[in-house]
This record gives sequence, structure tokens and C-alpha cells, in this order.
Amino acid sequence: MAEDWEAGGFGLYVHWPFCAAKCPYCDFNSHVTNSVDHDAWRTALVAEVQRIGALTQGRVLRSVFFGGGTPSLMAPETAGAILDEITKTWPLANDLEVTLEANPTSVEANKFSAFRTAGVNRVSMGIQALNDDDLRALGRLHTASEGLAAFDVARSVFDRVSFDLMYGRQNQSLSAWEAELRTALSYDLDHISLYQLTVESGTAFGDRYKRGKLKGLPNDDLSADMYALTQDVCSDFQMPRYEVSNHARDGSESRHNLIYWRYGDYAGIGPGAHGRLTIEGTRTATEQRRMPNAWLKGEERETTETLTRTDQAVEFLMMGLRLSEGVDINRYENLAGTPLSASRIGELVDMGLLAHEKTKLTVTNQGFSLLNGVLRELLND
Repeated sequence: MAEDWEAGGFGLYVHWPFCAAKCPYCDFNSHVTNSVDHDAWRTALVAEVQRIGALTQGRVLRSVFFGGGTPSLMAPETAGAILDEITKTWPLANDLEVTLEANPTSVEANKFSAFRTAGVNRVSMGIQALNDDDLRALGRLHTASEGLAAFDVARSVFDRVSFDLMYGRQNQSLSAWEAELRTALSYDLDHISLYQLTVESGTAFGDRYKRGKLKGLPNDDLSADMYALTQDVCSDFQMPRYEVSNHARDGSESRHNLIYWRYGDYAGIGPGAHGRLTIEGTRTATEQRRMPNAWLKGEERETTETLTRTDQAVEFLMMGLRLSEGVDINRYENLAGTPLSASRIGELVDMGLLAHEKTKLTVTNQGFSLLNGVLRELLND
């Protein structure tokens, strides 16, 4: 009998924790340092692949994602050593996706060919904005022209290149966002990630916001209008939303992220990396130590927490309803041991927030803008 995780597949996330500079909006586990011992990091990350491989022998690996931080700052030889070890460790899917997150600077773009030789076949580029004033405000180190030049280099090297933009920026109008988005989509993309700027506590933006120094952020109505506009414009370019913030042409969805949203298993290695692994029928949440130096020393590198069936059911629903394809409510019931409330589903359907057909539950266009409330209602005891 298949285990639940097999419905989503199995992937590997590799976290590279270093950046050239810390962006003021970023709450990821990223660190700025003057020097990196690339040999030591290569050895440690390969050792983690070996450790995880011993626990998960025989699984088909469907994706590898180098995230960060800024993994395009790592030595391409490090990615190559990790991918060589992966090849020895697991059977690989015929269409294995190997993604590298990259900042669009000329320094990193010059390494793309070496990353391709190492085995990377997809790049996700953090363009973030197409005008220099906003890029400076976001703490980015590239100009708009440099970003687009790096994007052109990436497209000449890789068959699949994704593009990230952030909207809801300071003093950004609806018309300015529409013009910028249409310009981005005119580059014949097959995948784009569109994130609304959020102000997180513990970030430089968060500190400024508390002091009343972060001016010009959109109000709730403008934010909602920007989200709705985003869906309309992407539809015009045949780039429908397949997840809350991600759009792609058919067949070009991020296979790695689909593992998360379809609630598959994934191993996380590197400082602060999270994972979900099912071993001998027990599903575990894993988290690796956050501080790079402590992680590199290798002592008590990972903590684990056993997930109850109820925990798993809640996570499955929270992840799966982010997808336009929705979830199978029978899978929820198999995990939770009890079905979702039919009356609550019916109420949300009547409100136009959910669609329910046979065993499939999907969020409507209206529901996506209220997704947290929809989830609260479904999971409310």
C-alpha cells in the first residue's frame, strides 16, 4: 500500500546561507560574510546527502532545489559534488528538475555555464523590480538593465528560467504595477513568481515600520486590486495562477514546489533548512541548525518532531488549497481519521469561496484573496 507522501513525490532542498548583502525585507536564514571555506561546505553538504540517503534508500528523487541565501554565490564545483553524490544515492526521475536560485548580477551570470555543466537545469532569478529606484529601496545590488542582461544570459544557458517580481512596493500605483508586469511577461516567460511585499518582524523593513519610517505602502483595498489585476494580466499572457503567487504555462510549473504543495516528502539540508520525511511509517518535521558556523561543526545538526496524523492533515490542507488544482478530501480524511465538515464546505461553496466536485475541493478566484479565512473556517473545531 502506498504511503501518503508518495502522492506528492520526493525532493531535496539544499540551503546556501550566504548573501552579498542582506535585503531589508528578507526574513530568510541568510548571512553576510567576508569569506567562505568552500571546501569545508562542500564536504559537509555531501555528507548530509549521504546521511539522508541512508534513511531513504530506493526512493525516486524528483527534484533538487538550491535555495538561500544566494546559492549562485556558491562554487559551481560544490553544486557538482552534491549532484554527483545524489546520482550515487537515489534513483532519479527521468525529468529530474535541478533548480538554482540566483541574483541577477553579472558576477553570478558569468558562472551559469559552469552550473549547467554541474547539472543545474533550471534557474529562478530574483529580479524583484524593473526600475532602479525601487531596486535601491529594496536593497538590491543590481540595476534593472543588469537584471535583464543576466536574465538573457540565463536563457541562453538554461532551457527553463523563472523570474521573480515583488509588488505592493512603496508608492507603487496600480497602473505602474500593470505596466511593469506586462513588460515582464513580454519576455516570453514560461514561469513567473509574483509576491506581494510583506513587512516581517525582525527585518530592517519591520523595524522601520514600527518606527513609522516605512511610508507609501498600499492599503488593503489597493493590495486587493493589485492581486486581482495580477491574475487578469497573467491570464492575458496565458500564464494562469497554479499557486497563490506562482504562474506558469502548462507543464512549466516548478516541480520542486509542487512537492511541497502536494504534501510530498522532502529532505532539507544546510543551515535552517526544513524538511518533511516519512521513515518506517512515521512522518517527521525536520529543521537544521540555523547558524552557519554551528551547522558546519556538525554537532547536533538537526532537530526532529514527530507529526501526528492530525498535524499532517492540517498541513496537507493548508498546503494543498494554495494550488489551483485543489485537494482530494478523501486524502484529508485518511490522514485525520475524520472528514471535513460537509456543512462548512457547503457554506463556503454558497459564499463563492470554494468549489466542490466529487472528492475534489478547490478555492475559487474570490476565495484565494481570503485563503487564510477559508482555512480557518474549514479547520475550526
